[in-house]
Amino acid sequence: MLKRLQEAEGYYAGLSEKLSQPDVASDPDSMRRLMLEYRRMTPVMEKYREYKAAESAVRDAEALLSSESDEELCLLAEEELKEGKRAMTRLLEELTVLLLPRDPNDDKNVVVEIRAGAGGEEAALFAATLYRMYSMYAASVGFRLESVGSNPTELGGYREISFLVEGEGAYSRLKYESGVHRVQRVPDTESQGRIHTSTVTVAVLPEAEEVEVEINPADIVIETMKSSGAGGQHINKTESAIRLLHKPSGIVIECREERSQYKNRDKAMKLLRTRLYDRMQSEQDGKIAAERRSQVGSGDRSEKIRTYNYPQSRMTDHRIGYTSHSLDSFLDGNIGGLIDALAAAETAEKLKKNET
Repeated sequence: MLKRLQEAEGYYAGLSEKLSQPDVASDPDSMRRLMLEYRRMTPVMEKYREYKAAESAVRDAEALLSSESDEELCLLAEEELKEGKRAMTRLLEELTVLLLPRDPNDDKNVVVEIRAGAGGEEAALFAATLYRMYSMYAASVGFRLESVGSNPTELGGYREISFLVEGEGAYSRLKYESGVHRVQRVPDTESQGRIHTSTVTVAVLPEAEEVEVEINPADIVIETMKSSGAGGQHINKTESAIRLLHKPSGIVIECREERSQYKNRDKAMKLLRTRLYDRMQSEQDGKIAAERRSQVGSGDRSEKIRTYNYPQSRMTDHRIGYTSHSLDSFLDGNIGGLIDALAAAETAEKLKKNET
């Protein structure tokens, strides 16, 4: 591992040098790609430098002990030696974690799709609750959230809603949300006070860039439609809504969130690229299904991952047995603690595999 780190240090220095070159600065794509790689490597290199500093301190203490006869200085050197060795052990453990294989999508923006499942209107209302939860979480960590498309109900729920979350590491934080979310509560329309169980499906898809998914314009059928919903006469008279049909895959995308046809088309193309990229990934993941099943963030959308129990104010994540009795706070977007726990569980799983 230390040999790999030594080689990586040289590569990191080369990246820094390239980033300062005028030809790179004038090429936005190269600049973005190199900056992403540089930022990804920076935490590892900083930790490696800490390790080398501790290693140097150990060598100095050993040299002092072998050449010094003063008892007081020797005691100080022995203490520095112990501290340095403890630091080296701790830093090696931290470096081991930092060097674990990363999900290549971790730094990407994400498209989140929430769909009401079993439970009718009650499921649609809970879909709206989850959308609010993710909106509040995104705002709390500095992510930007933008609606891409929705199918609202008359009572304020959503049959489905899709939105883009932009921010560094958005996928690394939200990827654990993919799966079936179950809610247990007494609906407002329930006169007998009986608890109903409903489900909502969440899919978290890494946003695909144009270079990752090539789309032949001849494969797309584009239709324009009049938007519906809030917006007054403009909505009724202008064909700003877009429907895309990708003929090879059969994927249909509708976007009517914006008043501008151009903006709706841009959003629809983003969503189409993302779904095609997700389909490509799913095909690859099918080949390594056993490995994915052992990961916390498997993204299996048929898996019941979480239960929200309103009568007991309890939220339970079934993958790691995490329970919170502050359901209101959780639904207000305070989900960072659970995300940290899920990430830690996934790291532990990777470490276990590394050992075997």
